[in-house]
Amino acid sequence: MLDHYLWGKCERISPEAPVQVVAVEKENTVLGGAGNVINNLHALGCDISVASVIGDDKAGSELLTYLTQAGINTQFLVREEGRKTSKKSRILASNQQIVRFDTESTADISQTSEAALLKSFDTIKHHIDAVILSDYGKGVLTPTLTQALIKRLRAAHILVLVDPKGKDYRKYFGATLITPNKKEASEATGMLLHTPAEIEKAGFELKNTLGLEYALITLSEDGIAIFDQTMRMHPTVAQEVFDVTGAGDTVIASLAFGLCTGKNIDEAVIFANAAAAVVVGKIGSATATHAEIEAYQTSIGHHSSHKHIKTFEEITRIATQFKEKKIVFTNGCFDILHAGHVTYLEKAKSFGDLLIVGVNSDASVRKLKGESRPINNEQDRAYLIAALHAVDYVVIFDQETPWELINLIKPHTLVKGGDYEGKTVVGSDIAHEVKLVTFVEGKSTTQTITKIKEQHLC
Repeated sequence: MLDHYLWGKCERISPEAPVQVVAVEKENTVLGGAGNVINNLHALGCDISVASVIGDDKAGSELLTYLTQAGINTQFLVREEGRKTSKKSRILASNQQIVRFDTESTADISQTSEAALLKSFDTIKHHIDAVILSDYGKGVLTPTLTQALIKRLRAAHILVLVDPKGKDYRKYFGATLITPNKKEASEATGMLLHTPAEIEKAGFELKNTLGLEYALITLSEDGIAIFDQTMRMHPTVAQEVFDVTGAGDTVIASLAFGLCTGKNIDEAVIFANAAAAVVVGKIGSATATHAEIEAYQTSIGHHSSHKHIKTFEEITRIATQFKEKKIVFTNGCFDILHAGHVTYLEKAKSFGDLLIVGVNSDASVRKLKGESRPINNEQDRAYLIAALHAVDYVVIFDQETPWELINLIKPHTLVKGGDYEGKTVVGSDIAHEVKLVTFVEGKSTTQTITKIKEQHLC
């Protein structure tokens, strides 16, 4: 569906009726409904196809344009003659919603449209990992179509995740999982959900009566409850809440992403919780990228240090996702970590939003320092650097210089030690600026090694 917004100011009451007169200053239209699930999947880097029924009308053409511009495969969208594409228009005065008016059809789609959708899934089912049934009760996911889809998809070993609607969930029988919130689960089971015991009873009722692999109930600030053989509750990780709009769409999109990338159900729920925390911490944006989720998990201590160590391919993706941020890059051997290194990296981080550190591989260090170095292997050195609060990501590189890595990242700021004063810094032709940081006097790996040798001789 389309979400249409008219923004303006109200400074007078109409002489025609006791209503406000809004002087419209701007308007915009965005993907709404299941379109927000699509936005979240797109932000996570998924390859997405969308299947639905829309009207053969102006709003339908507008919807197709937005989806195409986002790079979404729309070949499985069915246009039904006489049907009205859902469009919700909101008038806001001084950021306060005054009124909303909807134009849409909510009757069940035709049998011809149902058949067309089933044929689409038969065409694509060998090329997909998961299907999200995002039900808004607008007549597309009829009981007949929903059951036919679930049976065909599960027979092909494809995950089916359902964001349900209504009180009768029988049409979702056999899905992989469903994600009702507490209110929806209460209405579907006819149970009150005030205590953990009541939530547990409702969760297993949904799982068992619907033949699900998992039932999930989202519990707002209390997190997400999982039901399979046991009940487990994963608490929310949101630190600040500004706007909860679209958090449910983020949860089901990130759950699908997590399960499709090899996470088990608990890991996927933890990932989804973090994604939701990113979203509710924003104003007016209901998506979270993989890099934002990872950064958030890191900030609350949910990631071990090795998760910060990235390959060339991974760091390229991350740099692209954070291209609007000020990325800082530096590199070094960091053989025996000392206070000088930490001070240097803290200063480097102060120049931007994201610090990426290139660590010379063992082979690279030997070329630079001789056969007796490094003292610590590349994985140990990278792990210690990754554990530092100032460092966001670490990449091990095998080349003599980090030029290739810098070219992939394209950082805003390149940081090197003060001993590069007057010298050409590798990568300065790529970065916007170069910053030189003076080393802490008396702190170096070479001096540390010398001191150890002297003490050993004594």
